[in-house]
Amino acid sequence: MRIITFNANGIRSAQRKGFFTWLAKQEADIVCIQETKAHVAQLDETLFFPAPYHCFYHDAQKKGYSGVALYCKEKPDHLIVGMGDTDIDAEGRYIEAQWGNLSVVSLYLPSGSSGEVRQQFKYEVLEKLRLHLKKMADRGRDVVICGDWNIAHQAIDLKNWRGNQKNSGFLPEERAWMDALLQDDQWVDAFRVINQDAEQYTWWSNRGQARANNVGWRIDYQIISPSLKHRVHAAHIYTGEPFSDHAPLIMDYAPVTS
Repeated sequence: MRIITFNANGIRSAQRKGFFTWLAKQEADIVCIQETKAHVAQLDETLFFPAPYHCFYHDAQKKGYSGVALYCKEKPDHLIVGMGDTDIDAEGRYIEAQWGNLSVVSLYLPSGSSGEVRQQFKYEVLEKLRLHLKKMADRGRDVVICGDWNIAHQAIDLKNWRGNQKNSGFLPEERAWMDALLQDDQWVDAFRVINQDAEQYTWWSNRGQARANNVGWRIDYQIISPSLKHRVHAAHIYTGEPFSDHAPLIMDYAPVTS
């Protein structure tokens, strides 16, 4: 079971840069996309609803902003659009597909880099998300949460960690939240199950030569329930082509039976 997560930073922009041509060769079962930055009515059905996928979108109310998508080869038993929170859902940040006991989520967490108001909103979303995930765990579901979490968890997850400790994305409070999620709540960072190497980044600033010099951050994750840890088979960050300021994260899992 191959799952790809990718922040497109504008799905139409990513399409022009060759993302869908690349995707057609990946044999992915499920694709989670964040920051679509488009309303479904603006998307050409021949380009943005590629075969053989069932394609689902959750748009932000604001045009050209946020938005998530989920593509899957097998039609889901259920589709949940939004977390059920008015403020979060207005920004198009969560879509979940369910097959039997398996849930796969495309998630786009807010950035707080624009100022204190948005950072506070980010903390509120983190608190609500943790409660939401606890409920999923309590129901005993197998869960894969894919997306841009806008948090680098540990020093190994960004190049200039010393200079970013006061910046959104690597704040002590954000990292403590990730600690609580992965340690106390026992969720699993799937990539780190099999890859403990440094300089494994999924996002690079457009400033300077950050990508060329691999001065990046690992902020795109597939976070899984502990029941799936033993199913992690392979992990790869694709950096061969710059479809976005983010790179696709490709994870292979042993199949989950419903």
